[in-house]
Amino acid sequence: MESPQHKLTAPLEEVLKQWWGYTSFRPMQREIIESIVEGRDTLALMPTGGGKSLTYQVPTMAVEGLCIVITPLIALMKDQVDRLRRLGISAVAVHSGMDARRIDIALDNCAYGDVKFLYIAPERLATDTFRLRLQRMNVAFLAVDEAHCISQWGYDFRPSYRRIAEVRRLVPQATVLALTASATDIVARDIMESLSFDEPHVLRSSFARPNLSYVVRHTEDKYGQLTRILSSVEGSAIVYMRTREGVEQLAERLRADSHSVSFYHAGLPHEERAIRQDEWFSGKVRIMVATNAFGMGIDKADVRLVVHYSMCDSLEAYYQEAGRAGRDSRRSYAVLLAAPDDESRIVKRFESEFPPIDEIKHIYERICNYLQVAVGDGQMASFVFNIHDFCRRERLYAGKVVSALKLLQQNGYMTLTDETDNPARIMFCVGRDDLYRLRIDREEYDHFIRVVLRLCNGVFTGFRPIDEQRIAAAAGYDIYRVREMFKSLWQMHVIRYIPSARSPMIFFDTERLPTADLYIAPETYRRRFDMMRERFDSMLRYVGSDDECRSVMLERYFGATDARPCGVCDVCLARRKDSTSAVVKGKIVNTLKNNPMPVRELIAAVGGNETAAVAAVDKLIAEGKISVAADGKLAIIE
Repeated sequence: MESPQHKLTAPLEEVLKQWWGYTSFRPMQREIIESIVEGRDTLALMPTGGGKSLTYQVPTMAVEGLCIVITPLIALMKDQVDRLRRLGISAVAVHSGMDARRIDIALDNCAYGDVKFLYIAPERLATDTFRLRLQRMNVAFLAVDEAHCISQWGYDFRPSYRRIAEVRRLVPQATVLALTASATDIVARDIMESLSFDEPHVLRSSFARPNLSYVVRHTEDKYGQLTRILSSVEGSAIVYMRTREGVEQLAERLRADSHSVSFYHAGLPHEERAIRQDEWFSGKVRIMVATNAFGMGIDKADVRLVVHYSMCDSLEAYYQEAGRAGRDSRRSYAVLLAAPDDESRIVKRFESEFPPIDEIKHIYERICNYLQVAVGDGQMASFVFNIHDFCRRERLYAGKVVSALKLLQQNGYMTLTDETDNPARIMFCVGRDDLYRLRIDREEYDHFIRVVLRLCNGVFTGFRPIDEQRIAAAAGYDIYRVREMFKSLWQMHVIRYIPSARSPMIFFDTERLPTADLYIAPETYRRRFDMMRERFDSMLRYVGSDDECRSVMLERYFGATDARPCGVCDVCLARRKDSTSAVVKGKIVNTLKNNPMPVRELIAAVGGNETAAVAAVDKLIAEGKISVAADGKLAIIE
């Protein structure tokens, strides 16, 4: 299934200058672009902030056809589409936050119009609406963002990414570009195999961040250490914590100590999160305390400091989050605070988050009951799923439920999506004939139902997304009245109504099975356990090491064989300090070989930094190599 070479309509540098105003490419960008223009399926490993988007945007503007960009983040889609449109480039996005009519229009424009970029969420790839239009599109490139999500052995596996290979068979002329900032060798191989690459082909940009100083601080007083760091490093900062409660408490404590701070986690209303994020982006607030919900798509160039108050589960997650500092190439810091009991707590959390197979089956049963899905029902259905409400009702630990869901996803039962904008959905509980025989007292409802039936298809056979704004315009009401009428019809048992919401969804890949028939493949379970444990151990080794460059450890973890010490992490700086100390100590010993002398005279004779010389004298005395005589002179101990 070899992709053909693409014919350029203009030189690459000319396209880069015309549309983006740049005169040259960043390291590796040209190699990646030339590779896919030649028709070679390519996996590009580039660090966060390395300019990934241009590697598919530039070639798309230089050839005939469009580029389909698959990405899991709706916010990122909207941001990219807005940026391209501001440049005068035609781009659209398709995701679950859109109603059917808007999706149809967007896909028709891709098939018959002049659209150059289609951004689409992975779960939309399985729909007939998309696949029918896809075969009419002139697709030049298929760009897979966050490609590590396709690997079942990656730290952020998402089963919906597995559908990309099916899509690929429908557009065999398209060249695939898979992009990620965090993939180990085993994950890279799995990505290429899952995407049906013609041959393995990896282009790896350096994962070194020479302007980013990695630091691990071992302390029993994390808050005191944090405030000292915040006082010594100026500029915008992110502080990551694991739990929502911890985020709120830490932000309140910092605010009480007069810091400019806000907090962010998935439990906040969408509008409030947007406001908090905008305040931080604009500089009105200096410090954002957040869970990892403040994640992908955060593209603020001048972040000077990222502090991890809680340890990450893996080096992949740590590298992604720490990499949000210093994207403008200026000196920045990534600091991880480690307490003496962190290791025991992270091991305990690991064990609690990886439930036995029987518990996974029990969680599956409770999720189905919570969503009111009967045995034999649910195949290809989707439901809004508030995991925190579920855990509270069922008295379950959220980490355990998330792990169970990942294993259920890997075994093909159900898929938990990211939080998305979900349109309102309705389904009529009565048949069409029965509907006309109903006696609804108010004439207004009869008019309203006729409008709904005229604008919405398939509402008698299942839940269908609806455009409440469009219904309001056609019926002559405002949006609030429309929602009230839907709720009233729901209470009359005429319809089932799911209001619009921003929340995660669960998709049932198969019908609900009796719990006894649920099969979790032991080899999948064991392999996932082993790899999850290995990632934990790699994180612990990184934190515990005090003799190897932090940057070298990270680069080697991601497959680099030629990593060099960065010179700016805490380990490199300590080594340099020790080396300087050794040189000064040698000068002192050589100076005292001739004759004893007072401290001031000795320091003057040695020269250089006076503080370093005094510290070296103290060390030599402590080591028993020199002593202070009765006359106050320093002398070598023979």
